[in-house]
Amino acid sequence: MIKIFNNLFVTFFYIGTVRYAPGTVASLITTVFLFSSFYILKLSNQLILVIFLIFLVYSFIAVSIYIKHSENKDPKEVVIDEVLGQSIPIITFEFSHQTGRNIEDAISFYFLFFIFFRLYDIFKPFPANYIDKNFKNSFGVIFDDLIAGLYVVLTFIIFMIIKSKFLI
Repeated sequence: MIKIFNNLFVTFFYIGTVRYAPGTVASLITTVFLFSSFYILKLSNQLILVIFLIFLVYSFIAVSIYIKHSENKDPKEVVIDEVLGQSIPIITFEFSHQTGRNIEDAISFYFLFFIFFRLYDIFKPFPANYIDKNFKNSFGVIFDDLIAGLYVVLTFIIFMIIKSKFLI
């Protein structure tokens, strides 16, 4: 029973088993799910943050168990790392825009977050590439995607600074 739950969790309900681009599919579903949570279900930021933190903590345990007896220490079906990484810029955006939410702006930003996250996750700029190559455990599987999510946040902070200084 625990093994089944663990497999469901690390593959994000078997989304990781899709044939083509399971990480991209998981990122897209995460984006749609979070949009629905914030704008349709109108869940509180705090509740979504608590769920994210629970997922984050458990993911290290679950991925470790999943890859324990596997030769491949970063199997493509494990997509919980994409779910977590994709969540970072979206949750950060929602916390920074708690008042005056504009659904059209959110759709545009969520789309850009998705594109930028996928690019950073695929190309793995330093230190994500270092972690991906040198840590063959749950830390390596998860942390490179968390860094990709943080790079998206940093990219948009830089963009906002440039926009406010030069484009008014």
